[in-house]
Amino acid sequence: MEYAAVDIARAQFAVTTIFHMLWPLLSIGLSLLMVVMEVLWLRTGDEIYYRQVRYWSVLFILTFGIGVASGVPLEFQFGTNWSRFSASTGNIVGNLLAFEASMSFALEAAFLAVFVFGWNRVSRRMHLFSNIMVAFGASLSAFWIMAANSWMQTPAGAVVEGGKITITNYLQATFNPDLPIAFTHIWVASIETTLFFVGGICAWHIIRNRNVDFFLRTFKVMVIIGIVVAPLQIFLGDSSGLTVIKHQPAKAAAMEADWVTNPPDTSAPWILLADPNQEKQDNNWEIKVPYMLSILSTHSLKGRVIGLRDFPIEDQPPVAPPFYAFRVMVLLGFFMLFLVLWAVWQWFRARLRVESAPKDKVFWNFWLYAIPAGFLATECGWIVREVGRQPWVVYGIMRTSEGVSSVNAATAATSLTLFIIIYLTLLGLFIYFTGRILKKGPDLSSPLPTYKKIPTDTGR
Repeated sequence: MEYAAVDIARAQFAVTTIFHMLWPLLSIGLSLLMVVMEVLWLRTGDEIYYRQVRYWSVLFILTFGIGVASGVPLEFQFGTNWSRFSASTGNIVGNLLAFEASMSFALEAAFLAVFVFGWNRVSRRMHLFSNIMVAFGASLSAFWIMAANSWMQTPAGAVVEGGKITITNYLQATFNPDLPIAFTHIWVASIETTLFFVGGICAWHIIRNRNVDFFLRTFKVMVIIGIVVAPLQIFLGDSSGLTVIKHQPAKAAAMEADWVTNPPDTSAPWILLADPNQEKQDNNWEIKVPYMLSILSTHSLKGRVIGLRDFPIEDQPPVAPPFYAFRVMVLLGFFMLFLVLWAVWQWFRARLRVESAPKDKVFWNFWLYAIPAGFLATECGWIVREVGRQPWVVYGIMRTSEGVSSVNAATAATSLTLFIIIYLTLLGLFIYFTGRILKKGPDLSSPLPTYKKIPTDTGR
């Protein structure tokens, strides 16, 4: 029964996290898009960029609201389901999450009010500043959350005293070895996810020949951003893998279903596909690429790669989830890069013009159906990150079973069921209202805002 309670607590946290993280991904990306569009409007004076800010801000507000509603229960679970973990790590994890709520969320919410209600009440500089602060708050929120999670992956600046984790160096704990690459990776993932979400919405309208000029303008901005972001994310993924190999070798071995450490002066093959069998400590079958794992893991032809059998069975993470999730993530990363390059080619061949764009149905359908690609890739990356950390809740220090509360399994199962129902309802509401926003389209006729002018005469 105790084991079942741990599993249910883990499942509840997983369901909550997988659902909640959809909205911060969009919040970060949409807030940055809003900044770009407002800057373009103020610099060029082109009215269409003002319309862009207003249109995409409606989706941002919807995303922000659902993100708040789904995020609060997530943090409550630290007290309800993971009280022993919270008691031991509250002086670092609790502080970092408190910074996220009191600093980042408060900043974002306050300036969002100025952004939404300040069009005819504040100066253009103040309005742009509020826009920038909303984007900064969304990104800062991700920073503090990733700082807490990264410390759980690579705990630093701490010692264990009397069964409690004591922080000896707060700066080292916050800026632990995993944080720089982990935060950068998820921040760029937010931009890439939003890129394909927005690009897919543009495709939906262009296929239907609705407001083609408006959405083609947005799409071109997305393509310019994608030229940088898509290859950068692949590079960051490789760098993240190297960090895992250095600090969490068991996770790295599970990601690759690599069971045996290659002998000296030999290479480790990369397992392209396999059927991992944890009981046998081997793969039932596998498709291998010679030399490739050594090249990917050590950037050398005969680099040593530690296999999973070198770790006690009780310290090994589950293999199948991170193994398959990692491959889906990589595949989607290259697929998104392909779509960006295809869009560049279309632009180069002058096929992204108002009069000709709606005719290329195949191209736009690829972008339309790629809307979930960034979300799915990020969720797979999170599965690799969290399942691969098992059986530790704080890597190498506290096991997951040691951090769970003394909660009855039936009670935990009931709350899990309720969470699933509530979150499916929230998802349904998001889809419904997003559909209404898409059908309505952008407002192209309302009067432009009359900004409040800043007084320049201070003489008398």
